[in-house]
Amino acid sequence: MAKNIYQTKIESFYVKNKRMPTYSEMMELFGFKSKNAVFKVVEKLIEAGLVAKDHLGRLIPTKTFGEVPMLGFVTAGLPADVEEELMDTVNLDDFLIKNKPLTYMLEVDGDSMIDAHIEKGDMVLVEKANIARDMQIVIAEVDGEFTMKYFRKDGSKVWLEPANKNYKPIYPSQSLNVVAVLKAVVRKY
Repeated sequence: MAKNIYQTKIESFYVKNKRMPTYSEMMELFGFKSKNAVFKVVEKLIEAGLVAKDHLGRLIPTKTFGEVPMLGFVTAGLPADVEEELMDTVNLDDFLIKNKPLTYMLEVDGDSMIDAHIEKGDMVLVEKANIARDMQIVIAEVDGEFTMKYFRKDGSKVWLEPANKNYKPIYPSQSLNVVAVLKAVVRKY
C-alpha cells in the first residue's frame, strides 16, 4: 500500500518530536478546521493497521509504522534494466537493531577507521558487549580512554588496530575492555 499524505505527515512529526501528534496538532498538520475531520483520517489509519490506540485512547505507532518500501534490486556491476516493483517493506529498526535495550548510536569523530569505510560524521549503531571476536570493530576503553578500532586477539595478547595506515596499533599498558560491538554504519548524503 502506498503511503498517503497524512501518514507521511504523522511519521515526519513522530521522527521530529519522538511522539505521536495530538488531535489538535493533527488539525494543524493536515490543515483541517475540525477535529471530526482528523478523527476520520485517524480511523482510516487504524483500519489500515498503521496506527493504534493505547488503553488511554492515545495514538501509538504499530509495527508497520515507519516502514520503508523495498522495491527490488539494483545492479552494482554492469548497467541492467530494473523494474520497480513493491516487493515488501522494511522496518529499519527491525532490520538494524536486534537487541534494542543494548543498542545505541554514536557519531564518528576522527579518521582512524577510513579504510573500513567509516568516516568522520558517520553515525555508528553499536550494541553493548564485553567480549568480541578477533577483527570485529568495537568501541573499547583502553587505559581509561575510549576509541573505535578493530579488536585483535592472538592467544592471550589483545590490542586495537586502526583501519588507516597513518595510525599505529594500540597496545594497552594497563587495561583494554570491550564496551560495544559495531552493528551498522549510517551515512547521509
